[in-house]
Amino acid sequence: MKNDRLIDLGLTGYEELFMSTEERLNAKKPRVEAIPLAALTPFRNHPFKVKEDEEMAQLMRSIADAGVLSPALARPLPDGGYELISGHRRLAACKALGMDTMPVIIRDLTDEEAVITMVDSNLQREHILPSEKAFAYKMKLDALRHQGKASTQVAQKLSVEIVGEAAGESKDQVRRYIRLTNLIPEILQMVDDGKIALTPAVELSYLQPSEQETLFSIMDCDEATPSLSQAQRLRRMSEEQRFTDSAVMQLMSEVKGNQVEYVKVPVDKLRSYFRPDTSVKQMTETLVKAMDFYNKHLERQHRDRDAR
Repeated sequence: MKNDRLIDLGLTGYEELFMSTEERLNAKKPRVEAIPLAALTPFRNHPFKVKEDEEMAQLMRSIADAGVLSPALARPLPDGGYELISGHRRLAACKALGMDTMPVIIRDLTDEEAVITMVDSNLQREHILPSEKAFAYKMKLDALRHQGKASTQVAQKLSVEIVGEAAGESKDQVRRYIRLTNLIPEILQMVDDGKIALTPAVELSYLQPSEQETLFSIMDCDEATPSLSQAQRLRRMSEEQRFTDSAVMQLMSEVKGNQVEYVKVPVDKLRSYFRPDTSVKQMTETLVKAMDFYNKHLERQHRDRDAR
């Protein structure tokens, strides 16, 4: 009876049979192609920011002088073109320099493989923001769990450890960063700006979005951020449903041990003494100088009185 099934015996193909060893090895190497920049699409929900900073300026100078030394990595899209896995800063630099193409390694990757490769390749960067780590770790963790169809607690724990091992972080630190994805953008930006430390930010991530918006409004108005102790108390207030505007304002008005105490004056009471385009910082500096001048005036009056 004829057997229609194809049986793979692992035999060398006809064309490969007459290849040299070098040709056979080269055939299995990833191919580097000059891909038009217009055909490259940024990775969906790419968590790493492309900033116009000094590092970007250095990269542009390097590419202008010597070209793209390290090829980017992309995968083909079903409808044509390519999705960029790594090389987003190189793509931005090439576009800024007016280039038409850039060298790219094309590789077929599943969605999970693409996410894992994208995160791992970008974590090699020297400067990574907390928000970038947060969303990158979460994306990789979700990909690992989906890839392994992890459903048990043991499998999920191993996934967190794998993320941490690749990033040089403990599993607890990975979980802390992932918690930051629950912050509203305004507070997460304060974490990136170094205004709120990681540990207090993790506590704030347990607040409801509406509560975070209330807190941000108060922080923005008072130019104050919560300490770890205050963040923990804010979290308890939320869990115990005691989170109110007045309670938050009272808590945030407390002077922390490492915080300078401020004298608060409504801006509208000072506007009449300054030009309309004067910033709050400029008004503050002028007021300090005025008080310094006034203090020196009082000292002269005291000296003149003592001299009589």
